[in-house]
Amino acid sequence: MAVVVVGGGGRGAGKTSLVCGVIAALAERGWVAVKIASHAHGPEQPVWEDTEAGDRSDTARYLAAGARRAFLLTAVDEAAMHAALDELWRRIERSENFIFESNRVLNFLKPDLCLMVRANASGAGEKSSFEAAVSRADAVIVSGSADALRDGLRPEFEMARLEQISPELEQWIRGRLIYG
Repeated sequence: MAVVVVGGGGRGAGKTSLVCGVIAALAERGWVAVKIASHAHGPEQPVWEDTEAGDRSDTARYLAAGARRAFLLTAVDEAAMHAALDELWRRIERSENFIFESNRVLNFLKPDLCLMVRANASGAGEKSSFEAAVSRADAVIVSGSADALRDGLRPEFEMARLEQISPELEQWIRGRLIYG
């Protein structure tokens, strides 16, 4: 079992694209993909499972990328998040490989791997939850014009296409999930 969290600086940063890229690159893991939203994104239930692959929603994109199952959790506050996660755990075996798209989920679980997406190198316009989440990141992913790796306190991967991760990022993720 592996738990991966992908968070980011705000709308349009590329979180969903990166989740799809990881799912496609490590398809053999049979991912259960979970998007966590703080406001209504469609279905009224706090835990909703999507079953149709496509491009009409983030969860449909997860399925199109190869996720075995895809869920949307809607939680407006901490109590709702606890309840939604409890319901998710009742519906799924915890022995599954999970990939979460959320910054807030880091307050409720400790992932095996945490990736944070920064829409641009300057970090301009990032949401407040990003600053706390990025401090827990194992790597930062930045949208850029070409694939590159910069080593530092934590690796920073520049990616030209987040939905098709670079061989370097794939190898790095595989190593972290195996040797943690």
